[in-house]
Amino acid sequence: MIAKHLTLFAIGAAGLAGCNQAEVKADADEGPRVVAVTDIEAGRYLVLTGGCNDCHTPNYPQTGGRVPESEWLKGSGTGFKGPWGTTYPHNLRRSFAAMSEDDWVEMASTREALPPMPWPSVRAMSEADKRAIYRYIRSLPVEGDVAPTALPPGQMPTTPYEDMGTKQPEA
Repeated sequence: MIAKHLTLFAIGAAGLAGCNQAEVKADADEGPRVVAVTDIEAGRYLVLTGGCNDCHTPNYPQTGGRVPESEWLKGSGTGFKGPWGTTYPHNLRRSFAAMSEDDWVEMASTREALPPMPWPSVRAMSEADKRAIYRYIRSLPVEGDVAPTALPPGQMPTTPYEDMGTKQPEA
């Protein structure tokens, strides 16, 4: 009788172990990508570790990242001024609400725009990761203001800004 119960326990434990192991099939042609329980969780992880909040979430760097997720990615009116002019971090919630997932993937795969947005890093992401980011951001409520329009070189911003100009070494 004990042997029978041990056998049933072993079969049940093996079945449970199988349930806890998610089989992940990755497309070898696509290369590395983030794998999570859902695309939304993968996108959240990519946004968090990719530094998106550093610019697109007000006060994120100043608080050491202690900004509630409900405030993430709403853009900022603080510009980044450099030789290219002044750019502003877009409200990604509003930007993504105005485009389809395929449009985002296309833009993220081809865009070359003004600093400090790290477009080369975004272009290097797998398509699956780009889609996960889109799905995460679209899962957030559309809130916050539209960012100011970028300014050309030589035009002084009337908003707060960080000076990203290159400093010349002192002679």
